[in-house]
Amino acid sequence: MSPSLSEILPEDGTAGTLVGRVWRRGNPEGPSVIAIRGDGVFDLSATVPTMADLCNAPDPTGLARNTPGERIGTLQERVGDLLAPVDLQALKAAGVTFAVSLLERLIEEHAKGDPARAEQVRGELNSIIGADVSAIKPGSPEAEALKKTLVARGAWSPYLEVGIGPYAEIFTKAPPMAAVGYGAEIGIRPDSDWNNPEPEVTLIVSARGRIVGATLGNDVNLRDIEGRSALLLGIAKDNNASCALGPFIRLFDDTFSLDDVRQAKVDLEVTGPDQFRLRGSSDLSKISRDPTDLVAQAMSAHQYPDGMALMTGTLFAPTEPRKPGGTGFTHMVGDLVSISSPKLGTLTNRVAHCDKIAPWTFGTGALMRNLAARGLLR
Repeated sequence: MSPSLSEILPEDGTAGTLVGRVWRRGNPEGPSVIAIRGDGVFDLSATVPTMADLCNAPDPTGLARNTPGERIGTLQERVGDLLAPVDLQALKAAGVTFAVSLLERLIEEHAKGDPARAEQVRGELNSIIGADVSAIKPGSPEAEALKKTLVARGAWSPYLEVGIGPYAEIFTKAPPMAAVGYGAEIGIRPDSDWNNPEPEVTLIVSARGRIVGATLGNDVNLRDIEGRSALLLGIAKDNNASCALGPFIRLFDDTFSLDDVRQAKVDLEVTGPDQFRLRGSSDLSKISRDPTDLVAQAMSAHQYPDGMALMTGTLFAPTEPRKPGGTGFTHMVGDLVSISSPKLGTLTNRVAHCDKIAPWTFGTGALMRNLAARGLLR
């Protein structure tokens, strides 16, 4: 795909501190850390061989701005070489962070992964819960009181536990180096009949737990598989090319801050080969847990020496039938998925089956060998 720059960059263009990764061709070829500036794309790898090195630096923004780098062309010339903008960072995700997503997870669970039962279950749950869960602070006395009521009615579930309980759901979305970037195919399993994109703001976190910036993410979810059992989360979430990040990381500076993340609006558009079009949005101001709380919980009993990318969850839960008389939305091979936010740009990927997408072969060991061959390790 060959987008115009206005279709990929944030609304304010290159005014912010934008960094990413591209695949450089040559001898030897390999991934390079880049800065996207008004006068082109600059390779910073001689100073910061990995994105983890940049994001763990004492001042990532200053380093990205003040490192001259090697100019390797314009963004238009390099857009086809874009990779996911993280490398060694752990790829984590938070689930059930919005009231709507909480209800949808309950529906998946009670429908046992059957989309035909979703509407019936939706009505049943609304009558059982009988409370506006969006107004309940997770872990609060009000949440505990609702829990007791629902337990007494036999309606408690693991999703309610993480949705309104004291502990957030934090899981590993994919291994480091497994995410795909802008323009790449994104994967769904061929044995899944009920699945959807999950457009999310993704926090970029240093090893010390400091949020240094953000990017966009697509936490593809196989609703039928997860709905059969919460224990199938790994199969529902972590598949070849099922995690997309990008197009760039926007580091915090005087144009972009954590408060911008807290107020971020994320829009989604899916355009199918069947001419179906789905639009939706997610609003981080409606999240049940603050981004800093999600990071603190993710790092409460674990260390991430290379930092992490933490997907924050989504408000978006598509229920619009894809076909007349259908039972809801699910992906079709060939769907074009675009996720955009004014301060973060646009992430676009095309849907394919995981087993038809080129297998993931360039892992951490390959990265280390590649950087060594290029003389970039010190």
